[in-house]
Amino acid sequence: MRLSVKHTTHYSFSQPVARGLQRLRLKPKSTHGQVVVDWQTTLDGVTREVEYDDQHNNHVMLVSLHPGITKLSIQCEGIVETSDNNGVLGSHSGHMPLWAFLGQTPLTRPGPKMRSLVSGLDADRSNHIEVLHALSRDVLASMAYEIGRTDAKTTAEEAAAAGHGVCQDHAHVFIGCARLLGIPARYASGYLMMNDRIDQEAGHAWAEAYVENLGWVGFDVSNGYSPDARYIRVATGCDYRDAAPVTGITWGDGDIDLAVSLAVEQQVVEQ
Repeated sequence: MRLSVKHTTHYSFSQPVARGLQRLRLKPKSTHGQVVVDWQTTLDGVTREVEYDDQHNNHVMLVSLHPGITKLSIQCEGIVETSDNNGVLGSHSGHMPLWAFLGQTPLTRPGPKMRSLVSGLDADRSNHIEVLHALSRDVLASMAYEIGRTDAKTTAEEAAAAGHGVCQDHAHVFIGCARLLGIPARYASGYLMMNDRIDQEAGHAWAEAYVENLGWVGFDVSNGYSPDARYIRVATGCDYRDAAPVTGITWGDGDIDLAVSLAVEQQVVEQ
C-alpha cells in the first residue's frame, strides 16, 4: 500500500522564548515491511543542529529554537510503501539487547490491577502468541477508549485502575503485563490510515512483543488487531518517552499553545 502523510505541529508562545531545544522523532525508516519513498521536514522558528540514530535505531533530529520567537512550526510530509505481514516484524536488531525490553519503566511498572490482568494467563513458551492475543483482548475489555482522561505522564497502572485511556495507555498496560509474564515488549509510535477519514487528531501508538520463532509482533490493543499495511512505524522504545514524536524544553515565561494537523491517506498509483 502506498500511503501519503502530512503532519504539521504549530507552537504559539504567549511570551517570547529565551531559548529551547527539541528532539524530533518524526521520520520513518525503510525497515520491517515499509519503504520510505520520499520524506521532507520543513522547519520554521528553529535551527537543525544534528541528526542521528538513537539507541533504539530511531531517526532523531535535534533542533534549537530561535531566541525571541513567539511561534514555530514543524511540518513533515512524505510517502511510504507498506505491506501486510500480519503484524510480524521479524528478528531482533538494533543497539538494545533483547533483555532490555524485559525491565519495567516508571510508565509501565505494574500494580495490583495489572497483576490481576495476567493472573489467569499461562506464560508457557509454547503458546506465547496466543497468550499475547488474549492479553490484548483483556486489556481492551478492561479499559474503555476515552480521550481527555489521561495524559503523557499517566502510568500504566493508573490508567488500568481507572478503567479508561487512549492508545498510549493501552500500549503501556500491555507492555507492562507482557514483561510481567517474562515476554520482551516495547512501545511503537507512528501513523495509522483510518478507513473512515483522512484528517486525524494525532498519531497512533501500539505495542510490540517478542515471540520465539517469529520475532517482534505488533499488537494494536486499542483497535483489537495486529498492525497491517495501513500502519507506518516511526519510532520504538521501552515506553512513550523513548518514542515520543516531539520532546523538549524551553526557557521563558508565559503559556504554550499546541495545534496539530495530521492527514494520512492511500495514494493512488496511476498505471
